[in-house]
Amino acid sequence: MSDTVSPPAAIAASPVIPHRLPSVAATGWSRGIAESKMFFREKDSVVFTFAFPIILLGIFGSIFGGTLEGGPITVSQLYTAGLIGAGVMSASFQNLGIGIAVDRDDGTLKRLAGTPLPRSAYFLGKILNVLLVALLQVAILLAIGVIAYDLTLPAEVSRWFTFTWVFLLGITGSALLGIAASSLPRSARSATAVISMPFVVLQFISGVFIPVTELPEWLINISSLFPLKWMCQGFRSVFLGDAGAAFELTGSYELDRVALVLAAWVAGGLVLCLTTFRWKSRRDG
Repeated sequence: MSDTVSPPAAIAASPVIPHRLPSVAATGWSRGIAESKMFFREKDSVVFTFAFPIILLGIFGSIFGGTLEGGPITVSQLYTAGLIGAGVMSASFQNLGIGIAVDRDDGTLKRLAGTPLPRSAYFLGKILNVLLVALLQVAILLAIGVIAYDLTLPAEVSRWFTFTWVFLLGITGSALLGIAASSLPRSARSATAVISMPFVVLQFISGVFIPVTELPEWLINISSLFPLKWMCQGFRSVFLGDAGAAFELTGSYELDRVALVLAAWVAGGLVLCLTTFRWKSRRDG
């Protein structure tokens, strides 16, 4: 009788090595690459996203030229700092709010929820795409400000440190707010209007297009509840320096208050996401 083990028995005797799934970081990175490729393939969306603040900077810089009250700061430099804040919020709040609403409406979220992809990896991919778009937005606006409007980049490390924490807190709070707001539109067709309208209003009352010193007190009180005003204030402290503090409401940039409000929006935005986010559209129940 042969001692050779039959193939089925040999297979049964061999140890089963479990397949290890990729980590959340790895799948999130892959999802981020996919999200970025999809974003840059939409040429019209890419052009609008990056060209819109540039056009506004050119228009407002041309209409309201000159310096502020004869000082060293020009109106165009003021707009550059404000539009950097608006660009960061546009890349996070607006793009995420609209993009996730579209993913929910066309069934993408529902399909992803049925795959082994960790749900956190989906959001990580979105956030990586937001970071890329926001950094490109900031770089373009700074280049235009330096070349066309004599904006001076800060030489002090402390001001770049301020830029870093304002950017990170601002983009995180705005992104979380965008994720929460993505549940508001009833369909993909209404997402742009529902998300964009409050963002446009916020830009006018948060010191992006109109200096906060020119706004009525009740509008200032409303804008103070949202992160955009504080992001713009933080970025003005970085790129306008001490000379620009005179044009703030209190004569100071109040960086401690900027940090407090933006951190509160990070915490509050997380709570809103956990309590309001839906993976299914309303028609799916």
